[in-house]
Amino acid sequence: MSDSESLVFAAPPATTVPVVGLAACFPVHRIYCVGRNYEDHAKEMGFTGREPPFFFMKPADAALVVNAGVTAPLPYPSLTQNFHYEIELVVAIGKGGRNIAAANVREHIYGYAVGLDMTRRDLQGDMKKQGRPWCIGKGFDLSAPIGPITPAAQAGDVENAEIFLQVNGQDRQRGNVSQLIWNIAETIEHLSAAWELQPGDLIYTGTPAGVGPVVVGDVMQGSVAGLTPIQLRVV
Repeated sequence: MSDSESLVFAAPPATTVPVVGLAACFPVHRIYCVGRNYEDHAKEMGFTGREPPFFFMKPADAALVVNAGVTAPLPYPSLTQNFHYEIELVVAIGKGGRNIAAANVREHIYGYAVGLDMTRRDLQGDMKKQGRPWCIGKGFDLSAPIGPITPAAQAGDVENAEIFLQVNGQDRQRGNVSQLIWNIAETIEHLSAAWELQPGDLIYTGTPAGVGPVVVGDVMQGSVAGLTPIQLRVV
């Protein structure tokens, strides 16, 4: 669009995520998610082995920013009776590219954050049974909570970090990023073969076993060692 062209209505504001230690924010371009990327979670979902990675997407404005030290409200979504949490390490892309080799991935990563891939599990299951796309189960409003992004140089040993989720103070998920079936570099190599990655892309890398439902009033606390934790209350 040229400067002389006008819009029929005001463009929505960009979705942005705060960056630890900076006044500037990270503008979100796309949200990619990796399915069944921890072996124990794959097994609990009825699958085994190191299957090729597969991906799905959420809208950029599905990101629900959870600021440090705040308990963010998360509305219980419509149409579902089975609202599930999935704790995830999120990779923020700072330099785009296509067909990125695993050996070169680090130069493309801006930072990391704690995220949740919230899921309307009953709707997802219904769509799977019918052989239909399950966007309705994954890509709904506010389905991608995310905490502040920690720049890569400050994030420590992310690839060996403990990852866990508690609900009302009780452990529900606990694992280690080292247990990823496809590690961060391999995931980005596969992903960039299918899409040209852009600065601003977020990659939700998968969840350990223990996924399950939450109801109104539940408080979720998610953490990846070395990163800013997140806390949300279902309302």
